[in-house]
Amino acid sequence: MILPDYTGGSIVNLLSAIQQAFGLAPGLYAPTPHVDVQRLAASRNIVLMVIDGLGYHFLRQQDAKATLRRHLAGRLTSVFPATTASAITSLMTGNGPQQHGVTGWFTYFRELGSVIAPLPFTARYGGGALRDAGIDAHALFRPQSVFDGIGAQTHIVLPRRIVDSDYTLAHGATAKRHAYRSLGQCFERVQHILTSSTTRQYVYAYWPEFDSLSHACGIGSAQAVAHFGELDAAFSRFLETVNGTSTTVFVTADHGFIDSEPDKMIRLEEHPALAETLMLPLCGEPRVAFCYVHPRKCEQFESYVLGELGDCATLHSSTDLVRQGFFGLGEPHARLCERVGHYTLIMKDNYVIKDWLLGEKRYVHIGVHGGVSEQEMHVPLIVVEA
Repeated sequence: MILPDYTGGSIVNLLSAIQQAFGLAPGLYAPTPHVDVQRLAASRNIVLMVIDGLGYHFLRQQDAKATLRRHLAGRLTSVFPATTASAITSLMTGNGPQQHGVTGWFTYFRELGSVIAPLPFTARYGGGALRDAGIDAHALFRPQSVFDGIGAQTHIVLPRRIVDSDYTLAHGATAKRHAYRSLGQCFERVQHILTSSTTRQYVYAYWPEFDSLSHACGIGSAQAVAHFGELDAAFSRFLETVNGTSTTVFVTADHGFIDSEPDKMIRLEEHPALAETLMLPLCGEPRVAFCYVHPRKCEQFESYVLGELGDCATLHSSTDLVRQGFFGLGEPHARLCERVGHYTLIMKDNYVIKDWLLGEKRYVHIGVHGGVSEQEMHVPLIVVEA
């Protein structure tokens, strides 16, 4: 079991180093020792590029001559769970899930009486955006945005489909938003920002397609390797265009991947004695499931998991995980315990657990993440000074 290293080795600590390079006072999370903050402070521009799903172990398996591989400076951990909703929120706020309270693709918000998907800002059962029901994303998340605190021009570079999303608007604060439609255009947007101004700037850029391919085809697939090659070539060309701009470019990821198999999926509907103990749908992730158990059925729940699923999952009290620092350091978010349920199932090996609501579209991913394996938890730290 690999846990986040919030004391200096996680993506949150990378954000702390960047914030301190812009003159912010040290906070709860120390800057990662992988970064020389004083040296970084001398850069006019700092770019943080997040390649969704690009795990450290995957990168180490690629051609040693690849540009991204050649500039590999170290290894970081993601957060817990090692998944996009939690990790990207950490990169947008500079805090662990312990503070921001976003605990997975599906998170229970008692304020709404509903399980929602925070990133698309929709209820799990489907339908339109929550804003159509009068729900304000900023009021719900109450984020502490890194873009508000940095004393420089700030920019966010995102796919067109999400650049003006409720989640982005809530967490992006005053940062200028730039949309792109392709990989080449993504790097062109960042290059234009860096070469069109002489003021100090922080640029956050995000590329999601490696993650999408890895889910659909598997991290071990030829498609994932081929897309990495396209990414690497585009990154190499980008570095040539920004050479001499006094820019430090960081590349990292929100999580890595492992591949699962059809016979490693636990379908809740095939375990009715377990399903009947639950008051809410499973939350979190298929690799880390937060379980809301009826108080009169806790013994039945525990007995079933230990007896029938002991080879597939480890059972934990969710409150214990909060106390043990799985989600971060310091005082927890006031609603964190509500959002992680009574129990947590951390899946072993490459097992996943899934449930579906009535009418919910069913899907099976080959590539999965969210768990505590080395492949899921370790992400690269790539550093280039241009």
